[in-house]
Amino acid sequence: MTTTASPTLLGFFATLLLLNIVESMAPKAEEDSVRGCSGVPGIPGSPGHNGLPGRDGLQGEKGSDGMKGPKGDRGEQGATGNLGPMGKKGEKGDGSDYSNNWKQCVWKRDDSKDTGLIKECIFKKRQSSTALKVAYNANLRVNCPDSTCCGRWYITFNGAECSGPMAIDGVVYITNSKDNPLRPRQIEGFCENIPSGSIRVAVHVGNCQSYGSSDRHAGWNSVSRIMIEEYPKSQT
Repeated sequence: MTTTASPTLLGFFATLLLLNIVESMAPKAEEDSVRGCSGVPGIPGSPGHNGLPGRDGLQGEKGSDGMKGPKGDRGEQGATGNLGPMGKKGEKGDGSDYSNNWKQCVWKRDDSKDTGLIKECIFKKRQSSTALKVAYNANLRVNCPDSTCCGRWYITFNGAECSGPMAIDGVVYITNSKDNPLRPRQIEGFCENIPSGSIRVAVHVGNCQSYGSSDRHAGWNSVSRIMIEEYPKSQT
């Protein structure tokens, strides 16, 4: 028996088939549309902030010592230093000690000797090459109302007058005067060529050359002194 589909049923199936065809074609069309057009580039973003500083790392262990370097060459010898003032030792000298070495002998006594020893002062000299500076300070006078007279005061070293270079002395001269010229006076000088060790430095009074004895006086109503200092050798 032959069955023929009704027009209504055929129309339903035709509609259903058409919907499937449209549904299957829609995503493809959308995909083709997206592929066919490029989008507009976006605006660049703002720069980001710098990050916070990182924490300090832990201190590493101490490394081992390096190899010892070779010994350097010996330097040139430096120049010889000069002696400082007042006998002070220079930076580099000849090995001698020229630090201050001095002494004074002080007394208060009237001495009416016309000739002879006034006072002796013992001084310990450190170096043979040095010089001694000696000063004698006292109230001195000669007196001869009716004539001319002269008195000489001088320094000796171990009993002898200085010969390096010459004597250390002073004179007081007066002529036909009734005045009694008691005055403070000083006699001083340097003497070289004196050995090291204990030196007897002394003051004497005596006659002037070409003059005889006269009335002499030292130390009246005042203090007298001998001052001794050791100095480095004089420049040439």
